[in-house]
Amino acid sequence: MPLKKYECIDGEFCVTDEIKAAFEKDGFIIAKGLLSQEEIAHVEKALKTGPFEDHTYGVGDGAGKEAHLIMWNHPGVDVTGMVGRCEKVAGTCEKLLGGEVYHYHTKLMKKPAKIGGRHVWHQDYGYWYRYGNLFPNMMTVFIAVDKATKENGCLQVLKGSHKCGRIDHITVDGQQGADMERVEEIAKQLPLEYVELERGDALFFHCNLLHCSSANTSPSRRWAFLCAYNRADNNPVKVHFHPFYTPLEKVPNSAILECQDFTTLDGKWFNDPITDNIPTGRRISQNGQ
Repeated sequence: MPLKKYECIDGEFCVTDEIKAAFEKDGFIIAKGLLSQEEIAHVEKALKTGPFEDHTYGVGDGAGKEAHLIMWNHPGVDVTGMVGRCEKVAGTCEKLLGGEVYHYHTKLMKKPAKIGGRHVWHQDYGYWYRYGNLFPNMMTVFIAVDKATKENGCLQVLKGSHKCGRIDHITVDGQQGADMERVEEIAKQLPLEYVELERGDALFFHCNLLHCSSANTSPSRRWAFLCAYNRADNNPVKVHFHPFYTPLEKVPNSAILECQDFTTLDGKWFNDPITDNIPTGRRISQNGQ
């Protein structure tokens, strides 16, 4: 049975009592067409026009492949920054988390056709906890740049698993993976859902939700644009390569299309696999090598 998707109306996304209750019960909600086709094309143009590729790196998946990504810590003033700062993304997170949020980081997750690596079972808070965030008042917005299907490695989630609390994590090649003995027991009691998304759909999910994705062996790439947020009163107590509380200057949803800045990356503070000591991380050149 397909997962329920909540509609955007006239480009706006309203967090109703039903949506808030679903998020608290399941650990996630799906917004259908959070970004319009025009908006997602605008964002894709920015990702291809700006020098983002220079910041691509890969991490191993424990199965001989690599997951490719680009990650930055501050939203900035370009088109991609307008997504991270707009009301229907950041404002929705504030309503779901019950307080002011700040931008923790954004990343473009890239699964190239046929060779894109898997992401092992994990919780984002499984390692964000180690970064000095004392409370799991954090979440991520996963926006499909490409259609996400079982064939190209869409997200899989264990519905309601955010209520299990933080699970111990270990390093699996270049990734942080949850204790699989515990995950397997949880999977016996909670439903596994494949989060198949159309281009522009978005999954809002809690930082303790268990999720993974399979390798992309299909002939189609799978790109996803993810914005992560921390509640303002959960300022980290450790210095890390993600930022402390930084007030987020939100913008109206119209700013995504109104912005014509595709190249200004100043101040984004890109993550680097070498200087940030990301396990087995390696830079990827523009030709993917």
